[in-house]
Amino acid sequence: MAQKEMESLWWKEGVIYQIYPRSFKDSNGDGVGDIAGIIEKLNYLQDLGIAGIWLSPINASPMFDFGYDVSDYRAIDPVFGTMKDFERLIKEAHRRKIRVIMDLVMNHTSHLHPWFIESRSSRNNPMRDWYIWRGDKKGEYPNNWMAYFGGRAWEWDEKTGQYYLHSFLKEQPDVNWRNPDLKKAMFAEIRFWLEKGIDGFRLDVVNFFIKDNLFRSNPFGIGKYPRPYDLQKHIYDRDRPELTELLQAWRALLDEYDARMMVGEVVAEKPHPALAAQYLGDGTDALHLAFDFSFMNNKWDSSLFKKRIEAYHGSIPKEGWPCTVFSNHDQVRSFTRYGRGDDAEKRAFVLAMLLVTMRGTPFLYYGEEIGMKNVRIPKSRIQDPVGKRYWPFNPGRDGERTPMQWSNEEYAGFSKSEPWLPLADDYREKNVECQLNANGSLLNFYRDLIALRKEREALRMGDLMFNDITPGVLSYMRSARKEESCVFLNFENSEKKYSFNASGIWRVLVSTHRKSGEQFHSFEKLFPYEATVLESIRKS
Repeated sequence: MAQKEMESLWWKEGVIYQIYPRSFKDSNGDGVGDIAGIIEKLNYLQDLGIAGIWLSPINASPMFDFGYDVSDYRAIDPVFGTMKDFERLIKEAHRRKIRVIMDLVMNHTSHLHPWFIESRSSRNNPMRDWYIWRGDKKGEYPNNWMAYFGGRAWEWDEKTGQYYLHSFLKEQPDVNWRNPDLKKAMFAEIRFWLEKGIDGFRLDVVNFFIKDNLFRSNPFGIGKYPRPYDLQKHIYDRDRPELTELLQAWRALLDEYDARMMVGEVVAEKPHPALAAQYLGDGTDALHLAFDFSFMNNKWDSSLFKKRIEAYHGSIPKEGWPCTVFSNHDQVRSFTRYGRGDDAEKRAFVLAMLLVTMRGTPFLYYGEEIGMKNVRIPKSRIQDPVGKRYWPFNPGRDGERTPMQWSNEEYAGFSKSEPWLPLADDYREKNVECQLNANGSLLNFYRDLIALRKEREALRMGDLMFNDITPGVLSYMRSARKEESCVFLNFENSEKKYSFNASGIWRVLVSTHRKSGEQFHSFEKLFPYEATVLESIRKS
């Protein structure tokens, strides 16, 4: 494969590391992470072996939803630094062969964005139709749509006597992607960052972009949660068929540049792998990657993991490509979700191997590589608007956004002053510095796995075939051309009889329980919570 073609597949072959900038590294001592702090830690990320970093929003914002309410798409918010800082980040990351992915929030803007200020100035303003306005009488809502963060999705504007749509906070008015001038303006913002050298985009709530043109009310269903939003079937306010055409145009824009990509956040209230997969098109005319969040709702059960993987991979078009994610800035961290007392640490190793050896692109959330857990945030320290609205029923998303634990110094080496969110109580024992120097640490296990993935074509790009099921065990073959690897994951804290009698000689590559380089024809058992990957070195 030519070097240029290999580089164009970086988003397929490598591991992508998500950074929540406010919580990664504070360089100036104000308690909030920043771009200069990320630059400080690029060597760490290079040594970890990742191929790209995805940054949660850093655009100018009044921060009603911590950057997911953009007031200027072409500006860096001062809390994170300057445009020069960001240009330096791109340069320094690229020098280390690390790609940079920006979070693009384009379902809505801030209510303080100049476009919306113009739009709400009068009904006759040329930008009026850049947003979604409906209704003429206060108290008579255009339809029954609800906002994801609570309440009605329609906010009355006294000055112009109409409602505007906001799928999230009222400070986040939805744009009208059906308007050609809005679309042209948005694509200009995208091109601005492509010209800066950005390698890709994560599209926030991509399946919300297009709404029903008749604004029909959603039918009701039976939701899992007691908030009104979950009591509707969202067939008119998202996942509209017209979105395909928009994504094709978006893809065409990115294809004007070398080796660029986009990954979409596809929101669903329950596991729905086919929904995410449908936005991949034929692999060349839509999203490059689409998140399926089925694992976020999964119990710690090997058979359920297998079921979810088969459902997602089976839904993907022939030319499409899967990705794997177990944690992010909106979900309880995997260490907490799947942890159980002393087993939490052992399970983290099993999950690490699954993430890195599964077919598709792994997304690793900052701190996941050291086993960071969710932090219980006191009510007085809650920052997230979801937590403020729904506490104590829903404490919000702050718990998974706490500062990165770099060392056992005060404030975990994150900052020289009190961080914007509380630290975990275990940061003095669980941090990067401690784990780098510890044989058998989770961090070093991740480093070994990522290095192995780089070396083995079978793990990067190979086919996947599950082996026969043993209760509590997940096992699969990865193969590419003449290369073959086999992965064994024991999900339980008990020894498992497992007859592995494949032909030829096999060698241990990475394992929690076996020595690297050990060779054998077969084995009869798996140790409790064993995670092992083998390579075939000679066929019989």
